[in-house]
Order: sequence, then structure tokens, then C-alpha cells
Amino acid sequence: MEITCTRCHQTIVAENCYCPVCGLPQLVYPVEVATGQAQQQRWDGMEGDASSVDWKPALRAAMLLAVPTGLLSSGVSPFVTLGLLWMTAAGVCAVMLYMRSQRPAWITIGAGARIGLVTGLLAGWVAFGVSGSALFIQRFLLHQSSQIDADWKTSVETSQQLAAQMGFSDVAAMQAQKALMLTPEGHAGFATFSIIFNAAFLLLFAAAGGALGARLAGRTRQPEP
Repeated sequence: MEITCTRCHQTIVAENCYCPVCGLPQLVYPVEVATGQAQQQRWDGMEGDASSVDWKPALRAAMLLAVPTGLLSSGVSPFVTLGLLWMTAAGVCAVMLYMRSQRPAWITIGAGARIGLVTGLLAGWVAFGVSGSALFIQRFLLHQSSQIDADWKTSVETSQQLAAQMGFSDVAAMQAQKALMLTPEGHAGFATFSIIFNAAFLLLFAAAGGALGARLAGRTRQPEP
């Protein structure tokens, strides 16, 4: 790098501390600074595409977290009310595991969201399968259909009362809705829809967790200046 003296404007070698003509002290740019700049440039323009995902290790990380997360978020879990937290944490952890196995300098938030989305899909299927299987076992194998139907009838009547208190005065429509929901088809359809809706909602939080994991990983791996 060629520099000139600020006093006499003569050319000076970068390693010289003083101007050889007028003797004015000069700023010295050490080799370490240049090396750090080169490292920063490699960081900014590193080989590979930070927005791409190597799906083989990413799927391994996703499947490792999908089973426990799906179980915790299923209807049989005593911690099902914390399902949003489990899904978000699974997305974050999946990205962290992926980056530990691959050791990339960083990945984009979009790539992290995709890893979280896949983790949420797998966990959602686990939660859906476990919840549906548990209902099937309770009704047909454990012969708890009477208790399930009684609880469902109580739930429907409670919702009808709440609707009436909120000002819904169309009695005929409310009665028709109640009759539909108390049929086996209505009960099964509502239960299935509830499970799918919950799984889809949890999926969004898993993707958000993956994006958050990419963001956190990018901050922790930012090189020193």
C-alpha cells in the first residue's frame, strides 16, 4: 500500500514510521490489521451460499427434535399448553445443531426459518398422530366412549351458553349447530379440525424459532474486529 507524507507529500513505504525526507512521524498500518480486514472480507463473502441448506444434516437435526417436541405438544402431554414454547425452542435448537454439525460461519434467517419449518412439520405430524391415536385407544380399546361423549356434550352446551351471553340471538341456528356438533360425524370432524389447526399454528412458531436460531447463531459467531 502506497502512502504519502502529509507534510512534504513524498511517497513513503507503509512500514516506515517516519518520512525519510522531512522526518514527520507517520501512521503505521500493521500486518495484523490487513489480515483482520482480509478475514472480515472472507466472512462477508465466504465460499458457499448462506441461504442454502444442506438438508441431510438438517433433517437429522430436525428428526432428533421432532419426536420429543411432538410428544410434548400432543393432546396426551400434561404440558400441551406450552406447545408454542416447545415448537419455538425446537426450531432454535434445530438450527443450532445444524450449524454445529456443519460449522458454517452463518446462515440467513430465511434458511433458519426453513429448517425450523421442517422441524415443525415433523413434530406436528408426531403430535397429530399421537393425539389421534390416543383418542382412538380411549374410545375403542379402553371403551371410554360414554365419558368422551358426555364431556363433549358438556363442552358444546357451555359454548352455546357463552354464545347466548355474547348476544347471539338466532336460536334456530344455534340449535342446528348444536345438533350437528353432537352427531358422531360432527364430533369427529371438530376434533380432527382442532388437531390440524393446532398443528398448523405450532408450525408457524417452529419456523419463527428457526429464524430466531439463525439470528442468534449469527450474532454469536460474528468474528472479532
